[in-house]
Amino acid sequence: MKFRPCIDLHDGKVKQIVGETLNNQLVENFVSEYSSSYYAKLFQKDQLSGGHVIMLGPNNEAAAKEALSAYPGGLQVGGGITASNALQYLEAGASHIIVTSYIFKDGALNWDHLHAIVEAVGKERLVIDLSCKSKDGKWYVVTNQWQQFSDFEVNQQNITELEKYCDEFLVHAVDVEGKQSGIQQSLVRDLALWTTIPTTYAGGARSLEDIRLFEQLCQSKLDLTIGSALSIFGGALPYESALEAFK
Repeated sequence: MKFRPCIDLHDGKVKQIVGETLNNQLVENFVSEYSSSYYAKLFQKDQLSGGHVIMLGPNNEAAAKEALSAYPGGLQVGGGITASNALQYLEAGASHIIVTSYIFKDGALNWDHLHAIVEAVGKERLVIDLSCKSKDGKWYVVTNQWQQFSDFEVNQQNITELEKYCDEFLVHAVDVEGKQSGIQQSLVRDLALWTTIPTTYAGGARSLEDIRLFEQLCQSKLDLTIGSALSIFGGALPYESALEAFK
C-alpha cells in the first residue's frame, strides 16, 4: 500500500474542490498560494511517486507541465487528454497518461478511442480512470466532470477486460470525493477483490483512522490518495503524520 499524492488544477491554480460541483455552483475547499511545481518538488523530496496531476477544465495545461517538469517521471497526468495530445505530456515529464472521458464517450466505452490511446502511449504508460458512483446497488463510471452516468459497470468482468489495456487504474469514489466524509468502504472492498494491477483509490479519506481502516479493508492491495484532508491543502490531517502512517 502506497500513499499517492495529488495536484488538482483549476483555472491554473492548485485547488481542492468537490468534484461533482465543477459545473454547478463550484465548491472550493482550498486554493493554494503556491505553484504546482512547489507541490511536485515536495512530493519528490518525500519520495512519493505515482501521484496524479488532474486538470479540471481549461487553462491548466501550463501548470500541469510545470509540475511534470519539476518532478520528471514521478507524476501521472489526466484531464482532457486524447490520443492526439498525450505525447506532449509524456515529453513534459509525465510517467503515465490518465484517461476517462476520452474513452468513455456518449455514455459508453469507446473501443476505437481506447485502442488509439494505447497505440499513442503504450499500455505500460496508460492509467484508466474508473471514477464511479453508485446506482441501483452497482458501480458505474461517470464522465464529463462526473455529471454523466455511463453504462459501464465497474465489476469483476469489466475490470479483468480493461486490465489488458493499461498499467494501472485510478478510481475516485465520486459520492464522497472532496467531502472528507470517510472512505467508500464497499467500493474499497470490491476493488481489492477485482483488481490485479496497481490501483489507486481516492475519496473521503480524512484521518489516520481512515488510513488504518483502508489498509484493513483492502488488505494493503490498493494505494490511497488523500487530498482535501491534508494540512498542505488546508485540512486537519498533518501531512507529516500521513507520510509516517505509510512507512
